[in-house]
Amino acid sequence: MAIQILSEPPPPPQQVADSLRAAIEAALPGCQVQVQIGSPGHFALEVCDASFAGQSRVQQQQRVYAAIAGLMSGDTAPVHAIDRMVTRAS
Repeated sequence: MAIQILSEPPPPPQQVADSLRAAIEAALPGCQVQVQIGSPGHFALEVCDASFAGQSRVQQQQRVYAAIAGLMSGDTAPVHAIDRMVTRAS
């Protein structure tokens, strides 16, 4: 694996948290989202949405991961891991 030198510093954690919240809210309109900042690139999510009713926890989490996939993909992704995710139907 080669070392990659980035020309720009990573975005501030609060900016990434705001991007996570916006991406989830865009995919699940009307949901309630809480984002906690952990160590660099690590976050915890709590998502509550009525559309989760009748879905397994795995299905709920898959929908959240699909919403934030763009923030987790690529060599310079601002999100390295979701350390904890709680989903529930409202």
